Amino acid sequence: MQYRRLGSSGLSLSALSFGAWLTFGAQVGRGEARNLVAAAWDHGINFFDNAETYANGEAERVMGDVIADLRLPRDGYCVSSKVFFGAVDDPRPTQRGLSRKHVHDACHAALVRLRVDYLDLYFCHRPDPDTPVEETVWAMDALIRQGKVLYWGTSEWPAATIREALRIAHQHHLHAPVMEQPQYNLLHRERVELEYAPLYSESGIGTTVWSPLASGLLTGKYDAGMPGDARLGRDGNAWLQRMLLGDKRDARLAAARRFTALAAELGVAPAPLAIAWCLSNPHVSTVILGASRVAQLVQNLEALALVERFDDGVWRRVEAATQV
Repeated sequence: MQYRRLGSSGLSLSALSFGAWLTFGAQVGRGEARNLVAAAWDHGINFFDNAETYANGEAERVMGDVIADLRLPRDGYCVSSKVFFGAVDDPRPTQRGLSRKHVHDACHAALVRLRVDYLDLYFCHRPDPDTPVEETVWAMDALIRQGKVLYWGTSEWPAATIREALRIAHQHHLHAPVMEQPQYNLLHRERVELEYAPLYSESGIGTTVWSPLASGLLTGKYDAGMPGDARLGRDGNAWLQRMLLGDKRDARLAAARRFTALAAELGVAPAPLAIAWCLSNPHVSTVILGASRVAQLVQNLEALALVERFDDGVWRRVEAATQV
């Protein structure tokens, strides 16, 4: 395993991490969840990502249960949660958002579900137009001073709003956000590579990127259509299709097919190649993997070797093939 600092902070995270989105508490049973966390740990992964909204908190309960069962040393791993969407199907006003109350309540609920005394990383899952940024910054600072959170950050925030949070923190000598968790893959590059570009040098923001495989589009499983047993084809996941494909559905599907053809030409599986491309960006602190089977996870870990194997010329070919 390789380890990278989280932006300019002193925290070292495994270059590949493991997340529970759409799997734990829903698609994956407790036994396989235990196998996945054990395999991740055995391969050097030290960051496990979660959120209050994943399976309405059940993902955190499962993850906390299996980590406790495996008796992982608390000083050897990092765990995260995210706050915004709430942990119930129809949240009341105080059960969602980034108000001081919900930030406080959601953090303490996550601690119980994950069976830990503190969160290593705590993310504001989306910007909240109904809460002043200043209120959220003060709420996060309070959790850090209480020892409930070590580092806080954002997820899918506009760069301008991140800058506002940084300004408020510096003005009042508060703990500032140190990381962002954006979607980043060959089909969704603009925010990480363009919008956030000045933030890396200005403030030392690190990134814990999600969806490196574009929910499977870059694995080849959709090259011949949309199978019903795959993530994008399942009932209830139409929102995910819209998010990934948008109004460029045909162009993105065609780009994914060109990518898998190039992977075959290079003699590698498409999934680790797509992940390795993400890792080739020096501003990526860690790439969050999602897997429902241990074999998937182990294959994805091959990305570490591909980063060393391929040069800039290969990455330019990969980018050209996936141009939309």
